[in-house]
Amino acid sequence: MRNTARWATTLGLTAAAVCAPLAGTALAAPGNAPSALYAPSALVLTVGHGERAADATPERAVTLTCSPGPAGTHPAAAGACAELRGVEGDVTALTARNDVMCTKEYDPVVVTVDGVWQGQRVSYERTFANECVKNAHSWSVFTF
Repeated sequence: MRNTARWATTLGLTAAAVCAPLAGTALAAPGNAPSALYAPSALVLTVGHGERAADATPERAVTLTCSPGPAGTHPAAAGACAELRGVEGDVTALTARNDVMCTKEYDPVVVTVDGVWQGQRVSYERTFANECVKNAHSWSVFTF
């Protein structure tokens, strides 16, 4: 039952994040239509403790919309969008920073990212050894 609730929440947040920015384009005036057209970039990010998303209860979930501009419930939306643009939306390309030292404590944290980036479906899951290691893999994307 826990997985069903997790997926229902993720799906609902994804739908809201993807559809909300698109709702405004239907009301755009014909003269403004070219500037209103864009490929959507809207993601739902979750974090929880555990080794797999299927076994972990999400502790936090945020939305991140990057097109046409940074928005959502992510606390550092502008920075996260800039980071994702830098790797062309490839979440797997976010690598550990060299300036962070973490303990070797094993307290697994799992992160999921679901949604669309420039119109392409994104689905990502990664387990980090601990919170410090998770935060070291990005400046803004995983820090929520």
